[in-house]
Order: sequence, then structure tokens, then C-alpha cells
Amino acid sequence: MEKFLSLFGQKILRFFKGTGSLALLCKSIILSIPMAVKRRHLVVEQMVFMGVNSLPLVIFTSVFTGAVSAVQAAYQFQGYVPLRYLGTAVGKAVVIELGPVLTALVVAGRVGAAVAAELGTMKVTEQIDALETMALDPVEFLVMPRYLAGLVMLPILTIFSDFVAILGGLAVSVWFVNITSYTFLNGLKAFFELQDLFAGLLKACIFGSIIAIIGCYQGFITEGGAEGVGSSTTKAVVLSSVLILVSDYMIAHLLFG
Repeated sequence: MEKFLSLFGQKILRFFKGTGSLALLCKSIILSIPMAVKRRHLVVEQMVFMGVNSLPLVIFTSVFTGAVSAVQAAYQFQGYVPLRYLGTAVGKAVVIELGPVLTALVVAGRVGAAVAAELGTMKVTEQIDALETMALDPVEFLVMPRYLAGLVMLPILTIFSDFVAILGGLAVSVWFVNITSYTFLNGLKAFFELQDLFAGLLKACIFGSIIAIIGCYQGFITEGGAEGVGSSTTKAVVLSSVLILVSDYMIAHLLFG
């Protein structure tokens, strides 16, 4: 019993220590944002890495996301709901939920892991300590550009994802469900609300911030050489994915609950 309580207490202390360190990192990021103009080349470089280089994977995923949404909705509608509402169902599901969430999970797997591995390697090889020795702020050089890139590029990726997913749903609806493109698009347009797009993009902004912050944080606390880098990479992806899903619920509850 005593051993259990000791382990439990250590877990609790580690949790609060990690939460405090993460809060301090967020504070440092916010304070370093005014330097973004001076470090704009670093920001643009990270935007290309996080956004442009992730686009093919996001598009590939989105095509099948929209296709599956259309097939599943058509199956559920049989005998109950007219198929003219198929476009409505696909559009709502993609714009509000599937587009931002699946895009964030894909980017978390690709970018979050890469960020944690890169910064973790820099930490264990003492490159971050070298920056501090030269009186250079590691947050300004390494974290802030990645944070801004995630904040800006994930909504842009989400817009591409929404568009491609709806096209995928349209193609499946026309080829396999046997409704016309006019019927699908008319259903999509009839119930489209700007609030839905706003909610999806707000989610994307928050998800992008989570991916960048968690990836950088895990990289900064890496210890133990190559094994530690691997552990930090895994933790970055898992923790980012969990926080994305938790924050997705919280945002949905605030906006639509």
C-alpha cells in the first residue's frame, strides 16, 4: 500500500510539474511573438514544412474521408431520409468535424513527431545549451516559428481538406448512390451556415497550436540519448492526439451545446 501511494504521489507531482513547465513555455512563446517579423524567414520555413509538405497526405486522406461519409450517410438514409439531403449530411460532417479533426491527427503524426525528434536530438546533443551560451533564446529561434506555422497553416490545410472531402463525397454520390451532382450540391448549399465554417477553422487554429506546443515541449524535455528521443517522439504524437480530441469536444460543447 505504501509503495502504491508513493508511486501515485510521484505521478501526481510529475503531472503538476509538467503542467507548470508547459504553461511557462506557452508564456515564453507569447512573449516571443513580436520577434516574428525579425525571424520571418524561420516562420516561412516552418510554414512550408508543416503546411505545403503535408498537403499531399492531407488531400489523399480527405478524398476517402468524404467518400466514406457519403457512403455511410446514404446507407443510413435508406427508407428514412430523402437522398437530396445527402450533400447536407456530408457537408456538415466534413466542415464541422471530420475536416479539422482528421487533418489535425494526420499533421500530428507527421509534424508533431518530426518536431519532437528534431528538438529532442538538439537537446541531447547540447545544441540548445549552445544557443543559450550564445545569449540566444531557444524559444524565439526554435519554438515560436513552429507555433506560428501551426497556428496559420492548419486552418489552410483544413480548407483544402474540406474542399477535397466534399468533392470525394460528390463523386461517390454521383457514381454509386445515383443522385445528380445538382441534387448533392443543392443539398449542400441549402443548409450551409457560416458558423459551421467558423467552428471548423477555430478548431483548426487550436489544433495547430496544440501540435506545435506539445511537439516542442516534448523535444525540450528529452533526456537519455537516442532512446529518449524515441520516447519523446511517441509521447508527442500520443499526447497531441489526445488533446486534439479533448479540445474538439470542448469547442463543440461551447459552440453547439
